[in-house]
Amino acid sequence: MAETTERKKVQKTEAEWRELLTPEQFHVLREKGTERAFTGALYENHDEGIYHCAGCNAPLFKSETKYESGSGWPSFYIPISADAVEAHEDNTFGMRRIEVTCATCGGHLGHIFPDGPRPTGMRYCINSASLSFEPQK
Repeated sequence: MAETTERKKVQKTEAEWRELLTPEQFHVLREKGTERAFTGALYENHDEGIYHCAGCNAPLFKSETKYESGSGWPSFYIPISADAVEAHEDNTFGMRRIEVTCATCGGHLGHIFPDGPRPTGMRYCINSASLSFEPQK
């Protein structure tokens, strides 16, 4: 079970987010966009380290929880802590899905699906554009 941590919420204006993020990051994180499958910079990353939110730098996932799902996006079976991400019902595009957002800044990360590996059985399907990576030292 992931542990919980104290988080301070990050809030910015649209103009501040646009200045901070690339156009693709803004589209994904702030407009709930999705990058094309198999194109993300971190999709094939196999280095050890921590995946952070590209918007606020909050730690989200450990590399040891990343796995090859074949979906075209980085996939993880559990967040770094129980309160690192939040889940929201998403009924867009005529589908019923569960959206994943950064608990610190509210940025859209991707979606959760119940077809992941053990021990959780969950697949956190996350856009590379919503992540930054800090290699293990």
